Amino acid sequence: MKKSLYNLTKEDWNTLFPIELVDHNPTWKDIYAKEKERILETVGKSSIVRIEHFGSTSIPNIKAKPYIDIIIEIPKALLFDKKIIKELESIGYSYFLVPKRDIFDAYMSFGKGYSFTEKKEQIYHIHMCPKDNLMWEQIKFRDYLIENTSRAKEYEKLKLKLATKHKNDRGGYVLSKTDFINETLALIK
Repeated sequence: MKKSLYNLTKEDWNTLFPIELVDHNPTWKDIYAKEKERILETVGKSSIVRIEHFGSTSIPNIKAKPYIDIIIEIPKALLFDKKIIKELESIGYSYFLVPKRDIFDAYMSFGKGYSFTEKKEQIYHIHMCPKDNLMWEQIKFRDYLIENTSRAKEYEKLKLKLATKHKNDRGGYVLSKTDFINETLALIK
């Protein structure tokens, strides 16, 4: 059976795509800008309310997994829209439903660039949801860290520690950052 993102087990994900942090690359903003244009050309500006680069690659001078995280606001009526899913699949994205959990409403997620060969590709993650989804708090987090370099460096230090501890545990790595993110969001309020 040919490997695809859809038939990977949790163990496969952790083994094939371990947590690896690299130095900040100033070209990430340009890589994002090109992908943003590709998305807008494919999906159309009438379906997209707002599109933003977030995650650690959007924060200057801190180490990051070299993935470009993109959050896209769409009208509530287009959530889980099959046409949008097909359009993004046409430019190489795989679609994943993120189910409702805890305080997060369900939303659409897409991944692109995961290679099963030695050849590395640029990895992109899209989180697509209406403006009332809690995922949008990530923009406040990003903006705060851009403005507060000492807090950004604390985040980098935590990420380095967690990347060592959770190198082959993507879920553990993400969940272990939650307290820091929540504490930072509390500072904003």
